[in-house]
Amino acid sequence: MFTPLTYAQLLQFAHRSNAITQSCSCKPKAFVGWEGLPAWIKEGRLREVGSLIAAEEEDLTLDEYHPAGTSYWSSDAPVAPQFFPYNRCKVCECVDCNRVYLRYAEAGAYHIEQRIRGLDPALMVDVAFEGVGRA
Repeated sequence: MFTPLTYAQLLQFAHRSNAITQSCSCKPKAFVGWEGLPAWIKEGRLREVGSLIAAEEEDLTLDEYHPAGTSYWSSDAPVAPQFFPYNRCKVCECVDCNRVYLRYAEAGAYHIEQRIRGLDPALMVDVAFEGVGRA
């Protein structure tokens, strides 16, 4: 497991990824919101380059951060690394084009689904978990 990335490191990945304009088989969709990991993105095509998972399990919350009334599924939902589901994410990049994605495993009642979201620097917020409104 990687040492968790700092917000500044994650923001650097986001800006670098956002600047990539070449076409790639990883990007036929925008992945602006959370989606199930499509079968056409094979496991070996995304390499882990970092983590947002806290070193201590007790630091993980299930609270989400939506001060503007967005929801988990919103394409404009803020990327708040201290909040769910970002605090359970691996940071991965495409081995061909180096676009960066957030990934985590959503555990449902009867299955586990891999989720993916693109990393947009315009949606990132550096807000601490403690002392903020909860969704």
